[in-house]
Amino acid sequence: MKMILVSILAALFVSTSPAARTLDVYVIDVEGGKALLVISPAGESLLIDVGWPKSNGREASTERLIADFKTLGVKRIDYLVISHFDTDHIGDVPALAARFPVRRIVDHGPLTTTGKGVEARYKPYSDLFSNIEHIAVRPGDTIPLKGIEVQVVASAGNVIDKPMKGGGAPNPWCASSRQEDAIVQDAEDNMSVGLLFTLGKFRMLDLADLEAHQDWYLGCPNNLIGAVDVYQANVHGQFKGMEPVLVNALHPRVAMMGNGARKGGDPETWRVLRATPGLEAVWQSHFSVAGGEDHNPPADFIANPDPDPSKDQNRMIKLSAQPDGGFTITNMRNNFSTMYPSNPASHP
Repeated sequence: MKMILVSILAALFVSTSPAARTLDVYVIDVEGGKALLVISPAGESLLIDVGWPKSNGREASTERLIADFKTLGVKRIDYLVISHFDTDHIGDVPALAARFPVRRIVDHGPLTTTGKGVEARYKPYSDLFSNIEHIAVRPGDTIPLKGIEVQVVASAGNVIDKPMKGGGAPNPWCASSRQEDAIVQDAEDNMSVGLLFTLGKFRMLDLADLEAHQDWYLGCPNNLIGAVDVYQANVHGQFKGMEPVLVNALHPRVAMMGNGARKGGDPETWRVLRATPGLEAVWQSHFSVAGGEDHNPPADFIANPDPDPSKDQNRMIKLSAQPDGGFTITNMRNNFSTMYPSNPASHP
């Protein structure tokens, strides 16, 4: 009788225990800027960039972020990562911090570039460090977000010089030529903080606005990253961020793109991604006007398919990952979802 009671109690415990929490990632629509929200299984939050400041004809991304945080039940940002100081990434951090709790700010360190008004943007941003903890990271550092591993693979114009776990193999694609257009077009882009997220067998890479010639050093002569499940396309999907020798070596199952209707999502980028071995899908924030029907995914894979800004639905794309490597991506405009089961063969 005692053994039966123990068995019943054990079964009851299993049936009522909460399911393991997922790693949730949201590509927030900031119309061609960048804002990527990461919620760890432990419930901590990390936000990469805050989109645009208010300007002529454009609302501040701050309003959209706060509305989305409310919708998602986010109470604070534990780590705000400002990948670099271009206007579509640094936005208006003081305005956000004045209205929403931010515990720590992470970036690549002091401003070293000039031009395009970056000095004026940086001053009010850096003034926040007197009240909010500030962390400058370098390649090889980690961000201690509870529940997952977050490794810095690029920062302040440098990339890691040692392979990540699972990386280090010779890259056969390095025998091909480097991207012809891989010239430094934006010095601040190449200061970007690039991050590798790991939950068990699941891996996601986000290199922010790192340009193609910097990508090369992560991929050649050896692939320092290894294979990933999800690749957040560099520079909003602009071709200047696409180095095929790295993208091919990453062997992603899915590419995600925080583009705008008329920014990013270049046709050349589409061709690079679709030629990547093993790629199963591309998910985008917006339909790319430049791409046309031939260089965009089906509408269900696009959060905001109408190119008319007045009809922008401000919808997000959600990724939910499990420790076994499986993940699901959902278009929050229409709740269309695709499940990508754990597949060890996808990582040769």
